[in-house]
Amino acid sequence: MNGEKLNSSRAPQAVGLYPHARKFGNLLFLSGVGPRTLDSKDIPGVTLNNEGKIVDYDIEKQCHSVFNNIKVILEDCGSCWEKIIDVQVFLTNMKDDFKKYNKIYADYFSDNQPTRTTIEIKSLPTPIAIELKVIATI
Repeated sequence: MNGEKLNSSRAPQAVGLYPHARKFGNLLFLSGVGPRTLDSKDIPGVTLNNEGKIVDYDIEKQCHSVFNNIKVILEDCGSCWEKIIDVQVFLTNMKDDFKKYNKIYADYFSDNQPTRTTIEIKSLPTPIAIELKVIATI
């Protein structure tokens, strides 16, 4: 009994074998959400070379896209932005991106202030600079 698997038709497909979210009791656990967009191979704010390596990226565009993806997943799974209770943030470049990300985060979470952990990691499964893992109530 590990909870009901849920997916959003408005969010990009998972890059592996996992659902967008799992509902357990009155809690909704989202899988890691990145900035990719629905039905597109393009990643907002990312320029890749011919080998698929990041040449340049815009962390601000990626942040807005991640937050939008989270919003639609929450809505399609029976929750909403205001019901987020915990956020784990994974950045690939804390030194260069934290200030910009933190400013945008503050705009999105000015009313609801969930607990948060921000971690720098070496890389993510796709050529992105940010990913969020969220827990919300339903």
